[in-house]
Amino acid sequence: MSAMVPVLLSLMLVLGPAVPQETQDGPYSLTFVYTGVSRPKEGIPSFQATGYLNDQAFLHYDSESRMAEPLGLWEQVDGMVDWENESQLQQAREDTFMETLKDVMHYYRDRGNHTFKGRFGCELRNNSYCGAFWRYAYGRRDYIKFNTEIPAWIPLQPEAVNTKVKWETEGSVQAAKDYLENQCPKMLQHYLQYSRPFLDRQDPPSVSITTHRNLGLIRILKCVAYNFYPRPISMYWTQAGKPVETESWGESPLSENGTYQSWVIVKTLFLDRGPYSCHVQHSSLAQPLNVTWNDSQ
Repeated sequence: MSAMVPVLLSLMLVLGPAVPQETQDGPYSLTFVYTGVSRPKEGIPSFQATGYLNDQAFLHYDSESRMAEPLGLWEQVDGMVDWENESQLQQAREDTFMETLKDVMHYYRDRGNHTFKGRFGCELRNNSYCGAFWRYAYGRRDYIKFNTEIPAWIPLQPEAVNTKVKWETEGSVQAAKDYLENQCPKMLQHYLQYSRPFLDRQDPPSVSITTHRNLGLIRILKCVAYNFYPRPISMYWTQAGKPVETESWGESPLSENGTYQSWVIVKTLFLDRGPYSCHVQHSSLAQPLNVTWNDSQ
């Protein structure tokens, strides 16, 4: 049986990222998310891998296509990734990852359909390493994680002690630490040469207000901000210049066009004519947006 961590790390090191140009500010992150399923339903791959730069997916691979492919805005980018080599790399990672899932199921004495997930990556700020992460989950429970400071694999379930002993006996600790603190940041620096226009962009929000009547005497005002990037945004309601208590708020995940949507809701009496104002603050705006509603609208 193949050894998951040493083999995975050796495959990662094959990439040999180019010497990076200067990158500033941030933080920027490079994250890979792996998912393996022991008995997938029809039409669902047994293994999937997705690569993220910050919150944006740029790479996808699965066991059905056996091909690594660019996603979203990165379909327009040439030269950042050798996709043929990346496909071969992900194929090998798939094999070792699924072998590990079998090992873990054996430790639990499990049969049937089970899911194993891995998440690992690193972060940069001002062109310098500022953090890393590598952890696994089995089903809905955290299973094992890597601590770069000790360094060591930390079991999060009793059964994970078996994995810790196996991986550390195979000499994975220093290799994992080197990947997270050296190889991964260099890869991220290389990717940023091509990706900063996407990651640093500032898309201002559009704002609209909708209303509907609820339970007879109650009117619901909903302020929606949409098509904005990056994600952080501040939204609140005021009446006559004074903040009013928010009934609820929410946000949508990153859309296919690479933007976010958020909303904030306030309840008023149906006879209340307002005016109410929705205030929106975002890094793309020189000054906050103020959109006013009153009963004459």
